[in-house]
Amino acid sequence: MTSDEHARLMRANQANWDARTPVHLASRFYGLDQDLDPERWFAAFEWEDLGDLTGRDVLHLQCHLGTETLALARRGARAVGLDFSEASVAAATAIAARADVAVEYVQANVYDAVEALGGRRFDVVYTGKGALCYLPDLERWAGVIAQLLRPGGLLYVVEFHPLLNSLGPKPAPGEGPELLLRHDYLGGEGPVRRDATRTYTDGPPVEGATESYEWMHGIGEVVGALTGAGLSVRRLRENEELPWARWPHMKRTPSGWWRLPEPRIPLLYGLLAHR
Repeated sequence: MTSDEHARLMRANQANWDARTPVHLASRFYGLDQDLDPERWFAAFEWEDLGDLTGRDVLHLQCHLGTETLALARRGARAVGLDFSEASVAAATAIAARADVAVEYVQANVYDAVEALGGRRFDVVYTGKGALCYLPDLERWAGVIAQLLRPGGLLYVVEFHPLLNSLGPKPAPGEGPELLLRHDYLGGEGPVRRDATRTYTDGPPVEGATESYEWMHGIGEVVGALTGAGLSVRRLRENEELPWARWPHMKRTPSGWWRLPEPRIPLLYGLLAHR
């Protein structure tokens, strides 16, 4: 696909996330009408890999409602969240104000982040949990990351495993509960088009822009893009747990997250790289 076609599909995604935002604000999934606990979206290994954030400049790319951004700020970071959805940025700003947490939010496409942030550089760039699938070009993304990081700075990607994305969210009509491979594990075959009035939350139906596009990216593609941009991979973890029960037969673990019964498969991965 050409860059113009990529831009058109990303504009469709932007409209879709604008339409999703009120749905997510009203959902029990995010629980924003309850006591806000943004750390519930983090695995313990994430804090181990990130280390002490006190006084560090941290950028959260594709931050949506800013739930993880708040947790980074509460850990002592000077946190900035960036998202292409105007509705998401407005909601995140209001949520941070209610929580009395100092976070700066910027509306921009991730590919335009360097310009949108005025050339600022960061000690840590954090991203993931459903972010990379909305990016058509990971080499371009990695080049942006390299420009956003200070020398020695860290990138931390905590993302849904491509195996999880390949399994798909639910059985087709007439099928049993068995998990089947429904999408490519590897990228390169173009986007998966979705047109749905329901999101991954329990919120009301999406109104308006229901069309979205997702691109598959294998872990090898992610690593190759980052090393090609001059970053060095320091650590790669694969994890069997998710912060919510994606399938009904998942079991809750002592961590409060969820895993599938045997056999164990990776559902999340954490990739730590440095510039």
